[in-house]
Amino acid sequence: MLPIGRLLFLIIILSLFTTTCGDASVTASQLKAIMPRCKHAGYLSHINAAMNEGSINTCNRKAAFLAQIAHESGELLYMEELASGAAYEGRKDLGNTEKGDGKRYKGRGPIQLTGRANYRAAGKALNLDLINHHEKVKTPEVGFRTTVWFWTKHGLNELADKKTLQSFRLITRRINGGRKGEADREKYWTRAKKALGC
Repeated sequence: MLPIGRLLFLIIILSLFTTTCGDASVTASQLKAIMPRCKHAGYLSHINAAMNEGSINTCNRKAAFLAQIAHESGELLYMEELASGAAYEGRKDLGNTEKGDGKRYKGRGPIQLTGRANYRAAGKALNLDLINHHEKVKTPEVGFRTTVWFWTKHGLNELADKKTLQSFRLITRRINGGRKGEADREKYWTRAKKALGC
């Protein structure tokens, strides 16, 4: 049997280890270092809740996640795509099969969720009617949740765990379908790793 002093010491060490390694929280100063143009300090609670929900709880996962949403949303300045969405009209690969789907289901939220099929699947997974209430995706309450849904559905934590440039580029392809904004995303990734101490 361990003496009380030693037992208390072990409990303290274990609790410190658990808090440090399992905590998904990002601080306001870290967010500012990664996304200096972000004007929405209130988003931090939604970011941390979403990362917790999606097990984005290691330095490398957080860095990859924050880098990708920094690029997709212009450092959280835009929770809705600036373009009209007309370019997505008739895109069957996005599930846009009805007239007006392109504009209705254009990119929204931090990861710019796009297409009827994604809105339907995210809504089903989160128990939300996003087909009839697509505008909700641009709110921080719903947008960060749909972002984490997309992140998890596409296995992006597993790619982030590999810690390589090649795996980060695969994350970009799964989000964007190509290499659009690759250099910008990688700039944010470097910045995020530094701010988070990866």
